[in-house]
Amino acid sequence: MMIKHWLLAFRFKTLTAAVVPIMVGTTLTMLLGCPIENWITACALLASLFIQIGTNLINDAMDFKKGADTSERMGPTRITQSGKANFKSVLLLACFFFLLALAFGIPLAIKGGTPIVIIGLSSLLCGFAYTGGPFPLAYHGLGDLFVIIFFGIIAVSGITFLHSNEWRTEAFIAGLQIGALATILIAINNFRDVAGDKLVNKNTLAVRFGPKFIRSEIVGLMTLAFFLNFYWWTEGYKLAAILPLLSLPLAFIILKNILTLEPSAQYNQFLAQSAFLHLLFGGLLSLGFALV
Repeated sequence: MMIKHWLLAFRFKTLTAAVVPIMVGTTLTMLLGCPIENWITACALLASLFIQIGTNLINDAMDFKKGADTSERMGPTRITQSGKANFKSVLLLACFFFLLALAFGIPLAIKGGTPIVIIGLSSLLCGFAYTGGPFPLAYHGLGDLFVIIFFGIIAVSGITFLHSNEWRTEAFIAGLQIGALATILIAINNFRDVAGDKLVNKNTLAVRFGPKFIRSEIVGLMTLAFFLNFYWWTEGYKLAAILPLLSLPLAFIILKNILTLEPSAQYNQFLAQSAFLHLLFGGLLSLGFALV
């Protein structure tokens, strides 16, 4: 039974944030005519997954310690909060996953040199600092920025650089699209938890600026992701521009719910839908790249 609880603590629904950028960056590299080295993609994917899992576990432990996760929270039960595992055990497992990420990142650092070393170490540091350390990013309203940068722009650009040895504008645009959709997950999560976060001074953007702002943020991020498809059209990559639009109906459903319903346990469903939208959009964009 403990295995089940640990697996739930990994938060599989959020792991699209780690998988999708690697998928998009790899297929984009194919589009650009550069050779693909499978070991690079494999190492990058595993390192990204392990950083995400480690970040989720740090979040689980630290939010409980700081009082943000209680029995009254509307989100899924957390392993530390529920007493299924103690704070120290969760923290140690998080460090183990960060070490795994470091191990798979070493070959990438050797291949990519100083830029990849900086990216890798920054990703690990920020993964811990998301809710840990003396200046936890999520508690100061910087979690959204962290996600769009590290699980969007840097992740897509980094994997493209490792394959092509170039920093490409195309990778920046694709990373911005993927990062925007990943950040919607954080925004919805924080909107759901706004009442409890206020009580423990977890100053997310939802707490700092209120419902109107966070709804506008979600609309803006969604609009940005889809609007940037025009870039692929102007560059002559018609399928890459068109195929992601097949996910628009789901995007409209999510927006309608967020704009009309107040935060409740029902937001867990919207969070799952947003994770699927992130995966669907990324998969269709990747397909568009691969078929050009």
